[in-house]
Amino acid sequence: MNPIRRRLAWVGGAAVLAAGVVGVVVLTGDDDPADDDEPAPVEEAVFPLLGTTGDVPDRPALAVKIENTAGGRPQTGVTGADVVFEELVEGGLTRLLAVYHSDDPDTVGPVRSARSTDIDLLGELGRPLFAWSGANPTFAAAVRAADIVDVGAGAAPDAYRRDDDRPAPYNLYASPEALRSAGAEADPAAGPPPTLFEYRTPGAPPPDAADVEPVASYTTEGADGLATTVRWDWDAESDAWLRTQDGTPHVDDEGTRISATNVVVRFTPYRDSGVRDSTGAVVPEATAVGEGDAWLLSEGGLQRGRWHKPAPEAATTYTAADGEALRLAPGTTWIEVLPPDTGDVVAADGGD
Repeated sequence: MNPIRRRLAWVGGAAVLAAGVVGVVVLTGDDDPADDDEPAPVEEAVFPLLGTTGDVPDRPALAVKIENTAGGRPQTGVTGADVVFEELVEGGLTRLLAVYHSDDPDTVGPVRSARSTDIDLLGELGRPLFAWSGANPTFAAAVRAADIVDVGAGAAPDAYRRDDDRPAPYNLYASPEALRSAGAEADPAAGPPPTLFEYRTPGAPPPDAADVEPVASYTTEGADGLATTVRWDWDAESDAWLRTQDGTPHVDDEGTRISATNVVVRFTPYRDSGVRDSTGAVVPEATAVGEGDAWLLSEGGLQRGRWHKPAPEAATTYTAADGEALRLAPGTTWIEVLPPDTGDVVAADGGD
């Protein structure tokens, strides 16, 4: 389910709940003492990766490493993710780590190989299932030593298939249902992920703060070796940020535009991992433990702040200039884990 449908579903549910509350007020206006025995309404649970309410499944997060180059697009299942991390890989290209919890698509892919950057990102998700297609020996050993449930192609081969209509290595796809079955067998005790962000109250307006800047878009600038161009444009009609990549609208295999309720730009230094790919190119590794600048794009506004991650297994916190938490709108989130000085915004009035 895309973020727009999720937000509409929440609004519809809220309207039904509000109607129910009005009905209770009308029916209990006769001062009947028996009404004192009416049970209090049950508060709905909150989806930890969305901030919306509903029937939250008692299962771990499923993180899938997905190709993001021209050869791998359009992807399958990306629009169904609660959270997507975009990280730098060799050659200045990017790869996605799509995270599912509230709902699963039927198929995800193309599934690609892991990188060392994934370890610290996965550490924020509790004990997630991790779907990946392999890695060089150094990274593969690190993944297998991490506190995750391995449902990669080597550990759960029956959950994967090759698409004959696509060339390798862009043709490996996985079934989330089969991945979860393999994960439950490997670790039946793995539970739901922790909450990743602070959220505004559902339905609440964006903060009326002096540090919120109205912006029309965010665009990467190709600095520090970044070769992939990413643009997020605010679309007030759909109440979402719409994604463009390398000059064309980013769509999935069904033609659905990639969008997000929130975009968090987590400016993160990268270093040489010490590993080279088959062409001899440096494989970069994010310095994901530490702190740096962070931008929150939400509801057509920009708040500048900081991110803080004290340890590999710790959650990342995001704070505004005044030290208070950056609060996201309930809904889907993309986290751009990109090098410093690689992007800028265009103000809503067309200025910088």
